[in-house]
Amino acid sequence: MFPGSYDPVMTAILGIDAAWTAGQPAGVALVEGSCGDWRTVAVAPSYGAFIDLADGVSVDWQGARPAGLWPPVGDLLAAARRLCGRDVVLVTVDMPIAEQPITGRREADRAIARAFGKRWCATHSPTPERPGKLGYHLMTALSEHGLPLVTSVDQLDGRRCSAEVYPHPALLTLLGDEYRVPYKVSRSGRYWPGTTVTKRIGCLLEQMRRIALGLEGRLGPTGFRLPNADRVPSLAHLKRYENALDALVCAWVGACILDGTAVAFGDDTAAIWVPA
Repeated sequence: MFPGSYDPVMTAILGIDAAWTAGQPAGVALVEGSCGDWRTVAVAPSYGAFIDLADGVSVDWQGARPAGLWPPVGDLLAAARRLCGRDVVLVTVDMPIAEQPITGRREADRAIARAFGKRWCATHSPTPERPGKLGYHLMTALSEHGLPLVTSVDQLDGRRCSAEVYPHPALLTLLGDEYRVPYKVSRSGRYWPGTTVTKRIGCLLEQMRRIALGLEGRLGPTGFRLPNADRVPSLAHLKRYENALDALVCAWVGACILDGTAVAFGDDTAAIWVPA
């Protein structure tokens, strides 16, 4: 059941895998549903591609590298409304956001480290520069659009809101894995040292397919297919799929929040939500 008075008929959630710098693309996913019954509406590997979807332009998954943008929150919310016919109730963001300036590790980061560090799922350390102004802009823009940050279950009273999430511990629940899932493109050399790029591409795709299959079990068809290894020209080409999957994980965690099956790690200033 919903922990507040959200519409039990249909609710829209926007998941954002937000890049910590404006020059990098950020994945976006939109899901709708209620009471444990959710489906994917749209997913894209960048802000621009998601907005284009609302204008009827399909994502070119094999095209040029998606462009990075300063988070266009108003345009994203408007696009989501065009895609599903209703206002977004919850925005979940994979990036440090807080009610006060972020200067270093927060209680939310330390709490995640205590709970999941031994499973290799501690958070990255935020700094005044990363995400810095970009993170502050995103949180401020969400608040200005009627989606203030929530840090506890008590604040889920049916109002529209936003929440910080973190895909790595969420994937432990989704897939039932004991340790961090090795699917990050930038870390493939650490996952499989001494192997060829071709081998690493194949290994990353194997992990991504596991994630995609797990998400389809919770959110229905995702609307995109991972490529065969022989269609992947470089490791960097897989980053678009990583971003899209992370955005879908963010949206799924949002569904868990509204279903009352997620826990907030942190304090009143910032909290990271993870499926129970």
